[in-house]
Amino acid sequence: MFTGNFSSSWLVGFTVLASLIISIGAQNLYVLRQAVRGEHVRACVAWCVTSDVLLVVVGVAGMSQMLQSYPELARYLTLGGAAFLLAYGLFALWRMYAAPDVDLHSQSANPESRRLRNVLAVLVALTLLNPHVYLDTVLLAGSIGARQEGVNRWSYVLGAACASLSWFVLLAFAGRRMKHLFEQPKAWRIMDGMTALMMLGLAWWVGSSAMAMEV
Repeated sequence: MFTGNFSSSWLVGFTVLASLIISIGAQNLYVLRQAVRGEHVRACVAWCVTSDVLLVVVGVAGMSQMLQSYPELARYLTLGGAAFLLAYGLFALWRMYAAPDVDLHSQSANPESRRLRNVLAVLVALTLLNPHVYLDTVLLAGSIGARQEGVNRWSYVLGAACASLSWFVLLAFAGRRMKHLFEQPKAWRIMDGMTALMMLGLAWWVGSSAMAMEV
């Protein structure tokens, strides 16, 4: 059990969440894509950080124990996530092969080319329908935070929030810096191919793990 002071709990929260979210996953790829397009980037970052913090708080408050007590709920969440990842992967595959070439300059000149609600709807689905989110934030980060004592729990949550904010701001900045690499449509097709490969692989892995769960 962690019994350190406020600052050490903050450092634990920062380190734990940073180690869990710093990877090229579905949510991160989508935020990177939006940053390259220059489309509703601040809203995407705000959602990602807010959802991370809320899920960690839910885990600290006891949701991690509930998911462990009701494996059938975890299985249904996992199957739903696998279905969504499969659909998103197939859509990315379609974009790679059949979508018209992307004109990055015209998109940048018109950042409202896609409505905010449409962009956030996809991001919300990528976040909440991905079982890895619950494994990372609710089960792992939440269960570690639940071991903190008293006010140190909130220090832990604050550290996790700082880690999430730092990562997604850095990801958005990196996407803007990479904009020049995506001036050719071929670059977008390569990104879509990488996205499709990752989503389809995740869908297979997540679906297999769901079918192996005992209910």
